[in-house]
Amino acid sequence: MRAACEERCEGDANAGHCLRACAALPGTPTAGDGTILRFWPSLILAVLLASPAFAYQDSSQAIYGGAISGRVTLAGTAPKPSPLAITKDRDVCGRKPLYDQSLLVGPDGGIAGAVVTLPAVVSGKPFKAESAVKFDQVNCEYVPHVAAFPAGSTVDILNSDGILHNIHTYSRKNPALNLAQPGFKREIQVTINRPEVIHVECDAHNWMSGWWYVTGNPYYAVTGRSGNFSIKNIPPGTYTVEVWQEKLGRQKRSVAVKAGATTKADFRFSGVRR
Repeated sequence: MRAACEERCEGDANAGHCLRACAALPGTPTAGDGTILRFWPSLILAVLLASPAFAYQDSSQAIYGGAISGRVTLAGTAPKPSPLAITKDRDVCGRKPLYDQSLLVGPDGGIAGAVVTLPAVVSGKPFKAESAVKFDQVNCEYVPHVAAFPAGSTVDILNSDGILHNIHTYSRKNPALNLAQPGFKREIQVTINRPEVIHVECDAHNWMSGWWYVTGNPYYAVTGRSGNFSIKNIPPGTYTVEVWQEKLGRQKRSVAVKAGATTKADFRFSGVRR
C-alpha cells in the first residue's frame, strides 16, 4: 500500500505532506489466501485526502530562521512573445496589442512569473490564508498572469472589462470552476482549499490564459521582472527548493539554511520544454 500511495504523491504541489502520510502506512494487506483486499485503493485515497495543507504547523523556529534568495534565468536567446489574435470584443480586447505571457524573459535573461517553493517544510512562520487574492481581467488578459497563494485563501476574481467573461479552472484536487461573469458582475469570490497548480482559462475569449499556484505552506515567491526572488524566516535545515515555470517545467535543488544567514540559490533553464 505504501508504494501505491507514494506513486499517487508524485507531482503533488503538497508532496511533502502526502509522502509523510504514506510513510505511516503498512505494506499491502492480503486475505488468508494471499489475495489483495479490494477495499485497499479506497483506503489509499482516504489517506491522501486526509493530508491537507493545514498539516503545516506554526513554529517559533522561524524567528531565528534564515533566508533563501536567488534568480531564475534562461540560457541563450529568449524567444519573443507572440502576438495574440483577438477574435472577439475588439472594442475592449483590442485596445492594445496582446502578447503570449507564457514565457516572459528580460534583456538579461531573468524570467518573470516563475514560482519558487519549499514544498516539504512542515513547520515555521505562521500560515495565513489570504482573504482577497486579486485576479483581474483587464483588456481581456489576466492580471496577474500567475497568482501564488496559500491553500484556504479566497480569490477575488474581478471583471474590469465590463463584458462577459467566463472563468474556467482545470484542477485535480479542488472542484473545477466554470463561472460566467457578465459585465455587471464585477466580482466573484471563490475559496481554494487544497494545494495544486491550477490552469485558468476564459471560455468567452480563447486566448486568455493564467495560473493559480496554491501552496501548502507560507514559503513561496513569484519572480519579478528581473527573475529575482527571496523567501525569508525559514527554520534552519536542509530543504528542496523547487522552481515551476509554465513553459519550462520544474527544477529542484537541495539548499542548506542557517539561522540569521541568506543562502544563494540560482536556477537556470536551458530551453523550452517540448
